[in-house]
Amino acid sequence: MEFLTEKLRFPDPESTSRQGLLAVGGDLKPERLMLAYNSGIFPWYSEGEPLLWWSPDPRMVLFPENFKVSRSLKKTIDSAVFEISFNTKFSSVIENCARIKRKNQSGTWITPEMKKAYIRLHQLGFAHSVEVWKNNKLAGGLYGIDLPDKKIFCGESMFSHVSDASKVGFYFLNRKLKKQNYRCIDCQIPTPHLKSLGGTVISRTSFLKMLKQKEEKIRQSRK
Repeated sequence: MEFLTEKLRFPDPESTSRQGLLAVGGDLKPERLMLAYNSGIFPWYSEGEPLLWWSPDPRMVLFPENFKVSRSLKKTIDSAVFEISFNTKFSSVIENCARIKRKNQSGTWITPEMKKAYIRLHQLGFAHSVEVWKNNKLAGGLYGIDLPDKKIFCGESMFSHVSDASKVGFYFLNRKLKKQNYRCIDCQIPTPHLKSLGGTVISRTSFLKMLKQKEEKIRQSRK
C-alpha cells in the first residue's frame, strides 16, 4: 500500500494488499479519477476515513451478451410500466444512491465529497446516469464512468424505490452498450445480486489487459 502525494500517479494495481487496497490519500480531482478508472482503480471509503483506492482481485464484470433476463424481469420490461432516460437527472440519481438503505450496510461510501466529484465528472462528460421513472417519479437508477475508447463502462451504484426498477435500468443500459459493441460493464466487487444478472468473475490481470486494449485493437480482433 502506498501513500499518495499531489503527484498525479498510482502504483502498479498488481501491488495491492490481499484485500485489494492499493493506495491511501490523494484527491478526487477529475484528472486523478479518470487516471484511476483507466488503470483499473477506484475510490471506496466511508465518511471519516482517509481516501482509499482499490483494485480487487478477482473482479466482477458483466459481458453484455451474458445479461440474464428472468421471467419476472421480462414481464416487467414488457409491461412498459417504467420509462427510461439517460443523463437527465444525474445529481438526483447519485443522491438517491447515497441515501438508499442497503442490507448489511450501516452507512454509505458516497460521501458529500464523492458526490461533488462525480457530479463534476458528469459535467465533463465522463460520468453517466440511467433514470427509471414510474408515474413521472424517479423510481430507480444507476450511474457510472464511461471509458468509450476502451469500450468499458464502470458501474458505480444503483438504487430502487420500486421493485425491479434498478434491474430495468441496468437492462436498458446493457442493451445500449451492447449495440455500441462495448466489451463489458465493470461491476468491481462480486455480489450474488450481480451474479444473478449475469456477472462473472475474472482475474485482475485479465481485467487490466482489457483496459490496455484500445478501440482499434478491438476492431482488429473482430475481423
